[in-house]
Amino acid sequence: MSSFRKALKSRQKNHHERSQPGFRKTMGLLEKKKDYKLRANDYHKKQNTLAALRKKALEKNPDEFYFNMISTKLEDGVHVMKKPEEEVTEEQKKLMRSQDIRYVEMKRVAEAKKIERLKGELHLLDAEGKQKNKHTFFVDSKKEVQTFDLASHLNTAPELVNRVYNRPTLHTLETKSIKGAVEPENIMKLARQRKHQYKILSQRIDREKKMFVISQKIQTRKDLQDKSKKVKVKKETELTAAIYKFESKRKR
Repeated sequence: MSSFRKALKSRQKNHHERSQPGFRKTMGLLEKKKDYKLRANDYHKKQNTLAALRKKALEKNPDEFYFNMISTKLEDGVHVMKKPEEEVTEEQKKLMRSQDIRYVEMKRVAEAKKIERLKGELHLLDAEGKQKNKHTFFVDSKKEVQTFDLASHLNTAPELVNRVYNRPTLHTLETKSIKGAVEPENIMKLARQRKHQYKILSQRIDREKKMFVISQKIQTRKDLQDKSKKVKVKKETELTAAIYKFESKRKR
């Protein structure tokens, strides 16, 4: 049996696909049956799809409605499901606003503490824009007014008269040594640092005022959730919240 199979196999010839004839070489490779079947199946599939769409369009009911029509939107030619809007109750809104007020108030209180600490460090002695203090001296006659010497009256050096702080007397200058910065460069450096601190203080004061206005506006919006009758007395501005007058109710 094995010898018969060997003899039969030796007589069989290898199958060779027919190639494109020589005079048709310019037309590319010769299409085989498997290539034709793939091309034909693709063509018929597209034709069937077009026929089904034509039938669907002809049989369409103009009064037809389904909820997917209002739950989708068109984006770049593609229908996309709309995101459902989160429903929030009035109680939840009031709670969220109260949390916002607590957060803003917490930040405002923290800012106010920083302001107080900066004021304690700087003393606001030479702050820009600060109203200058007045010191009135009384004398007995007009002649004393003409001959009045401020440095001798304050018992200090003439160079220190314009200072509002750190103005030692002549006795202190004679008996005690000078402490701190003496060189002009160090004095200028300290002055720049002090000016920078005043600038930070001014910014923090402005921020604290803005937070106070924000908390007032949030509180006003929270109060407007009340269903009682109200009348607007003053419009809202950038610096103040709106003012409403509510109908008085007798509490039980």
